[in-house]
Amino acid sequence: MISNLTDKKIAEILKKETYISAEDLEGAKKYISDVGATKGLVDYLLEQNIINKYLLGQALGEYFGVLYINLSQQKIAEDVLHMVPEVVARQKGVVAFARDPEGVKVAMVNPNDLATKNYLEKHFGQKVIPYFTMDYDLDDAMSGYQASLEEEFTKHIKEIDLGETSREEKDTLIVDLVDMILKYGYQNRASDIHIEPYEDKGLVRLRIDGVMHDILQMKKSLLAPIITRLKILSRIRTDEHRAAQDGKLKYKTENETIDIRISILPVTQGENIVMRLLSSRSRQFGLSDLGFSSQDMKIVKRAIKSPHGMILVTGPTGSGKTTTLYSVMKILNKRDVHISTIEDPVEYDMEGISQIQVNNKTGLTFAKGLRSIVRQDPDIIMIGEIRDEETASIAVNSALTGHLVLSTLHTNDAPTTLPRLLDMNIESYLVASTVNIVIAQRLIRETCSNCKVSYKMTQEEKDLLLHEPNLENLIKDLGKDKLEDIRLYKGKGCKVCGDTGYDGRLGIFEVLEITEEIRKVILADSSAGEIRKVAKEQGMRSMMEDGVDKVLKGMTTFEEVLRVTRQ
Repeated sequence: MISNLTDKKIAEILKKETYISAEDLEGAKKYISDVGATKGLVDYLLEQNIINKYLLGQALGEYFGVLYINLSQQKIAEDVLHMVPEVVARQKGVVAFARDPEGVKVAMVNPNDLATKNYLEKHFGQKVIPYFTMDYDLDDAMSGYQASLEEEFTKHIKEIDLGETSREEKDTLIVDLVDMILKYGYQNRASDIHIEPYEDKGLVRLRIDGVMHDILQMKKSLLAPIITRLKILSRIRTDEHRAAQDGKLKYKTENETIDIRISILPVTQGENIVMRLLSSRSRQFGLSDLGFSSQDMKIVKRAIKSPHGMILVTGPTGSGKTTTLYSVMKILNKRDVHISTIEDPVEYDMEGISQIQVNNKTGLTFAKGLRSIVRQDPDIIMIGEIRDEETASIAVNSALTGHLVLSTLHTNDAPTTLPRLLDMNIESYLVASTVNIVIAQRLIRETCSNCKVSYKMTQEEKDLLLHEPNLENLIKDLGKDKLEDIRLYKGKGCKVCGDTGYDGRLGIFEVLEITEEIRKVILADSSAGEIRKVAKEQGMRSMMEDGVDKVLKGMTTFEEVLRVTRQ
């Protein structure tokens, strides 16, 4: 992951600059020794949240004697990017990202590569100002070399439309078209690719940062061969057009292999396809990257250290619950514990963990699979979702008998989760004695750092702060007299964010720690409102408060927080 630097050298750099402790380094070396060469020092440090990638980049940049640049948050003008030929950029790990009178600023994975630096100075006819970047930071910048999907698609469609094109050539072109769609979705960080049929056309849409974008319109006649190709890749029936089908495939990029889940559904105008892209980029998230405040992070880490009990994550579909659970499992995944999961589907393969896929056709349900897992007596159990009374009962009893249980529920907020378990016929004393923490969450879009501009808070925004329920504590800490001086931030829109003003997502959270006072309220069969009241008295912040706090810190906007909290 870090070019030309061995694990030993990286350890020396981090220890010398006191970025991590000697104890953490020894723990990392022991872990790597246990698992063999399958995981390096950097992977371990990032996954265990011992250091985040920004501090790591800064530390290694200091070693090379240059500044660290995070290319994923850097707008690169097309003419500047193409100053370095694509073949050189990929082979040498270099990207030109800015130009000024002093010279061309170039991000390099190895700033000590004098041969490449000299070549670029001759090529530019200008001085090169080197910055340090890491291998995986190059991915977003490299995507700038690609032509737009529409341009490539139009070129291929013209070839397909040529009357002289043979059947074999048309088949090859369809293969290329499907590859383009998958490639474009990956390069644009899409979580989902939708291919939708209409009366006289087909439409390709991407879900980026939780919002749908129309990307490409095509002739309807192209849909059938594209859908057939995707069915073949995902090993599902090509002659079935009237029933829903699910499948999966693997798509290889230059840097990784992506798991893609495919759902095909018959609609009035044909077959609708939704593809979920499960990239390892999501797997790289640690707890510190998700957006927890320092107060909430302390509570979560305290709960993770408990040897038994339940950690529950709640929220609607697509709110990042699975990412949070996997981030927790990264920390818990050590050689001296056994972790088993049952999921539907298994979204990411994790080394060192026993993962079971629910299969209703063979009778392997959450409840039956969980019973089998408990018989093997793992230390930690992750249940993809508690859907029914039987699963809830087994989960609670597992937590009661010495296991640490991680799972998700579909509730709107943290306090509602506890009465929801009571509705599943779990006794109140069991809920009170097993649940350690409940994390409710949503995903909001992050203000684009490249086109971010400040502005004075409007009267409407001041009124929101002053009159929105559950913000009293935040206003009290802030001070009403300071509202006049607050400046907020928004994105103007640029090439990096696709003119949306947003780039990337982070979470807003409501973290409910089950203290003795909360346990007393649960045992009294109190409502979610009563639980919330006591939790707030003990310092719990609502999702709205957490979101507004992120607005005041310039991380997102009021509009975005209201969009996800008032759905």
